[in-house]
Amino acid sequence: MKILNWYVTRGFLLAFSMAIAILTFGMTGANLIKVFDLVSQGISFWTFLKFTGYILPIVLTFTVPWAVMVAVMLVFGRMSADSEITAMRACGISIMQIVSPILIFTFLLTVLCLYLQVEVGPPFLGKSRELMKTAAIDQPLALFEPGKQIQIENTIIYIDDKEGENGLKGVQIYMLGDDGKTVAWDISADRGNLLVDKEKQVLTVQLFDCLLVNKQPQKATQEGISGDGPQRLFSEMLKFGFNYGREANEMRVGVRPKYMKLTDLMARIRLTKELNRDTTELEVELNQRIAFALSPIAFLLLGLPLAIRTSRRETSVGLFLSVILAGVFFLSIILCESLSSFPKLYPQYLLWLPNILFQIGGAIMTYRISQR
Repeated sequence: MKILNWYVTRGFLLAFSMAIAILTFGMTGANLIKVFDLVSQGISFWTFLKFTGYILPIVLTFTVPWAVMVAVMLVFGRMSADSEITAMRACGISIMQIVSPILIFTFLLTVLCLYLQVEVGPPFLGKSRELMKTAAIDQPLALFEPGKQIQIENTIIYIDDKEGENGLKGVQIYMLGDDGKTVAWDISADRGNLLVDKEKQVLTVQLFDCLLVNKQPQKATQEGISGDGPQRLFSEMLKFGFNYGREANEMRVGVRPKYMKLTDLMARIRLTKELNRDTTELEVELNQRIAFALSPIAFLLLGLPLAIRTSRRETSVGLFLSVILAGVFFLSIILCESLSSFPKLYPQYLLWLPNILFQIGGAIMTYRISQR
């Protein structure tokens, strides 16, 4: 029996390892696209590694249950196609004896997912968001990307290209008016420089041979500049200073619920109840984490009978079913989470439906197969 259990467990672990590596790489890569752009613009590679480490715990809470289902579909689908399960049962070995090591392993993965969801993942996810917001303080020149406009305070800056470490080519600057929407000044220059004072967190854009166009002639007339149309001025050199660290330094001290640990989240719920305020959103966040953490068991219970019933050697069948089932599960929970603004629908309880349906359905199908 030990040899048989090791045979099944070894195949499952091999498939699980390959699945979680591929899925984690894919999901992590999807979150790193913006970071790759920042790295190409000058953000340090160390920042890239830190961001990857911060988002990895949350990514694992999605990929671990998915990898469990993929491994189950592949391993037991192949064993069913090769009539190995039939041979084992003919020798008096039940389905539960065959999968008992995998059940124990999946239970340990569930504990891991629960720990990542309630303790490690949310704070690290908050750190990843904060890291991207404050990365500009360490490398402000990375803010400027050729072909894309950036907005600092009420100023929009566009550049055609970079030259060297600090040089700019084809600079276009739009200074917005008091309403923050209309353009007050249109400033263009063929070349310019970027000067950075990291201690004061001040970024200075220095332009040479620039043309200034005042788009608000009425205001210019009030200020003593005559003329009916837009006012055009020329300057050999012009400087603009921006406090690029102000936004990061003025971040809110409060932490969003999705970035809180379990103890902090429960304390927030208790405090909100004492203030007689609605706690639906907070309860949805709490229940959603636990529901996601318990998904490995649900995926195992549903994937096992489906793999045995499929009885196909082709791996594409198992992969296709695992993708469909995982997509339905995750989308169902996300959909219930989106109902947090409708407390009368009790979304904090609705999001348990995918787990309940998967586990009950899988348990019933597994029992029926074991009774054959």
